[in-house]
Amino acid sequence: MSRIAGCFAQLAEQGRKAVVPYIVVGDPGLEVTVDIMHQLVDSGADIIELGVPFSDPMSEGPVIQLAHERALANGANLRDALDTVRAFRETNQHTPVLLMGYANPVEHMGYAKFADAAQAAGLDALLTVDIPPEEVEQVNAELQRVGMNNIFLVAPTTPDDRLQRIVDQASGFVYYVSLKGVTGAGHLDIDNVADHVSRIRALTSLPVAVGFGIKDAESAASVASVSDGVVVGSALIRAMAQAIDDGADHAAAGKRAAELLAEIRRGVDSVAS
Repeated sequence: MSRIAGCFAQLAEQGRKAVVPYIVVGDPGLEVTVDIMHQLVDSGADIIELGVPFSDPMSEGPVIQLAHERALANGANLRDALDTVRAFRETNQHTPVLLMGYANPVEHMGYAKFADAAQAAGLDALLTVDIPPEEVEQVNAELQRVGMNNIFLVAPTTPDDRLQRIVDQASGFVYYVSLKGVTGAGHLDIDNVADHVSRIRALTSLPVAVGFGIKDAESAASVASVSDGVVVGSALIRAMAQAIDDGADHAAAGKRAAELLAEIRRGVDSVAS
């Protein structure tokens, strides 16, 4: 059983939902990314989602786009992301870690080389925003070879036939995008989210985590009530950026994100499965 599958199974036994924070490797500084990961775990993270810095993060709203720009300015790249996972694994062997990014850096490295390096680093899964299910066979084969999961996004506009194709190839969990648009945009319609999560669950036994638009404990609790987990990114990154603007150093900025995640954890834990 993979770390991700084990995590969701344990949470289900406990009647709890997953909290999945997203941060970008190298934001606000590469030297603090591992420490921030540990702080997030201490604040209740079940799975860590790491963004791989990229010059054109098309699915992201302005908050996370700026995080990618800061990370790139700090020199962070895919290899740094893998090194970050490796360093995290020196003291944490149980928390699942997935990389979220775009096809170009992985394809440039080569699927087989990436899979071997990711396995050696202790990575659990990959989510590539811009590799569609019609073109995923090669990368899926390499990920499966090393026992890694491939996480897919499902949008509100995904038609039934395409949804079936996605869940047939997915592993670990399915990531439902709660809004039409980019990360951090819009307002959640929980009834609509519930309908789409039910639609996904009708086609797969994989857990369904929901992201995009979760900003605080209240919105996280609402989403957790209809899903197996919540993914939060923009709110954490905004909190760190605001801390820097307020004169905080990188370490203090990470602490600000961890404090917000602890509030979100409490909100999610207020929901019984």
